[in-house]
Amino acid sequence: MPDEILRRAELRFVNGTVVLYILRGGDFLHTHEGITLVAVAEAVAKLKRYDFEGRYDSARAYPGHVYFVPDDTMISAAAQELGIASAADLFGGVVPYAFMKTKAMTHELVDIEGERPTGWSPEFAAKIREVVLPGYTVFSTSAARTAATRLWAHGAVRVKHPLASGGRGQSLAAGLNELETILEAVSASDIAQHGLVLETNLREVRTLSVGQVILGGLDLTLSYHGAQRVTTDNKGRSAYGGSDLVCMRGGWEALDRLRLSSEVRTAVAQARQYDDATRDCPGFMASRRNYDVGQGMDSTGQPRSGVFESSWRAGGASSAEIAALTAFTQDPTLTVVHASSVEEYGDGIEPPRGAMVHFEGVDAKAGPIIRYTVITRMSRDPI
Repeated sequence: MPDEILRRAELRFVNGTVVLYILRGGDFLHTHEGITLVAVAEAVAKLKRYDFEGRYDSARAYPGHVYFVPDDTMISAAAQELGIASAADLFGGVVPYAFMKTKAMTHELVDIEGERPTGWSPEFAAKIREVVLPGYTVFSTSAARTAATRLWAHGAVRVKHPLASGGRGQSLAAGLNELETILEAVSASDIAQHGLVLETNLREVRTLSVGQVILGGLDLTLSYHGAQRVTTDNKGRSAYGGSDLVCMRGGWEALDRLRLSSEVRTAVAQARQYDDATRDCPGFMASRRNYDVGQGMDSTGQPRSGVFESSWRAGGASSAEIAALTAFTQDPTLTVVHASSVEEYGDGIEPPRGAMVHFEGVDAKAGPIIRYTVITRMSRDPI
């Protein structure tokens, strides 16, 4: 047997196993999102020198340390049942309550005595108030009307469903008639369970990404800033098109070594303050932290910047995060890696040379689409 095969055989089952934990039903693993998640999990396994065993099967006994790559932020009770005891046990995050993994977490209540889910923390909302846009999370239609009335002082209001992603599930309300139309399309029970987010609408908006990944067992932390790409989907709608990341070896302070524009420096500071607030939340833990920061003008012409939402699960930028981690691991002298995750809709799109293609074909829901990751620059000095 060749030495390489022997070496792989010896490593198999020695350190542990990486498994996918899929919360979404249906044929998720056959979608472009699911197939890309598999690629991320395989890359994580290679980095950790673990065996990759696909989707988690509760009937199986996995050898060694089991490392989970879930498709969503996990709830504490479910994580405990799986033996997830710390952030070193998963690529993603764990929260004690379901609302904490959605946009609902990002804003305060319009009425401190109003409806709210179990576990709601006014203290957390107070800690992040200065680094988010003017806005409220509501759990009733009456609270939505009150919130909108207050926010209309800054112009139009954007109404977001907390469970939606990729820029979808959002509507604009410049007045009461538009708000009522939006509220009529959402059931009272849905609002009571998941809430609605109302915040000041931004024009000429740009979404920046600030994040950090700590992969257990590697003794390596990656922090980054970047910008989201906007593309057009197969129905002619604006859609998320990937992320361009500038990744640094090290914690948040590593980003201070980069020459950042004032806008990016503001976004990094706001994301860090939001992140600091999460560390005081009992039961919260995460190895992957991502914050989308929106910057633009409100309806009165006032420039605004604030965290749109947080994400503690493998997301659209994760393939770029893992590609950068891989580069840092392969070359310990690197300090900066520019990596991009890209989503483009349509047929016949040629990825750039050196790109890692995760999906290329027709997705049952999205239509023709290509997903790939590419490293565009690496450096041993901060730039």
